[in-house]
Amino acid sequence: MNQISPILLETDWQTSLRQSICSLDELLMRVNLSHESVNACPEAAKDFALRVPTPYLNRIEKGNPQDPLLLQILPQTYEMERYPGYSNDPLEERDTNPAPGLIHKYKGRVLLVLSGACAINCRYCFRRHFPYQENQLGNQQWQQVLSYLNNDPSITEVIFSGGDPLATPDKRLKNMINDLEKVPHIKRLRIHSRLPVVIPQRVTDDLCEILKSSRLKIACVLHINHANEIDCQVADGIAKLQHANVTVLNQAVLLKGINNSVDCLKELSEKLFDYKVLPYYLFVLDRVHGSAHFDVSDNDAIKLITLLQAELPGYLVPKLAREIPGRPSKTLLFLKESD
Repeated sequence: MNQISPILLETDWQTSLRQSICSLDELLMRVNLSHESVNACPEAAKDFALRVPTPYLNRIEKGNPQDPLLLQILPQTYEMERYPGYSNDPLEERDTNPAPGLIHKYKGRVLLVLSGACAINCRYCFRRHFPYQENQLGNQQWQQVLSYLNNDPSITEVIFSGGDPLATPDKRLKNMINDLEKVPHIKRLRIHSRLPVVIPQRVTDDLCEILKSSRLKIACVLHINHANEIDCQVADGIAKLQHANVTVLNQAVLLKGINNSVDCLKELSEKLFDYKVLPYYLFVLDRVHGSAHFDVSDNDAIKLITLLQAELPGYLVPKLAREIPGRPSKTLLFLKESD
């Protein structure tokens, strides 16, 4: 019998992941731009690695230094500046990390860091300095997580996060979900992932079958900041998840120069709903070092969401929120009566 080459054992999404662009020079060549035209910064790419897969790259408008998809992933000189109020751990997650790979901030739900890997490194990522090496979920750590869950019947929901949890192979995901199903008080599984957006081939038939056959109620929260991120392949992946009885929501981050206009936010909400995805949250920036150039003030954010409310029905307006360490839930931002 002929041996099968190991490369043939990879799925399409794994090949795309492995072949992601990690060179600043290659990225700029592929988008027909110079270092100077976009303030590209090799030092920033060393501080927080550049990573962008080809399916996402193909949606970037070539020769446009202001392309909203490009600016999310481009290492720029602004990242090397330091500002007061910014830190390596803006959400103080190390204080809510009782076991490796487990973060327990809020009543009734825990977050599991399934993987430190991402398909794409967004420059505003609040976990760009997260100690992933200390939070790997090997077999021993996974048993600790299961013990923690079994010993706290108040926990009814588990959140798969990362990195990107869907960087985990289907077989391991299936085993982990099977283990969670054995914890009687766990009712829901939420998967926060950017992979179905940046590499739509990640939504495999096997993954959909795993999710469809689970006793858990499953929601997938995508991370889409701009309508241009959604193409026909992304739409197909969303449809496959929905066919597997997965509730699909979206959360976005409000980013200066990328989506901080009523027109951008309106187009995003309407395009999401075209594919039966409800806007969930619009977060103001988590103030991590290297991200200050994306910041939109709370006042400006509130004014934007107020204008958006006048343009759209309520179900298409995401909740504007900030995560404040130590609080029992996300903090919603509203226009004050005096404003």
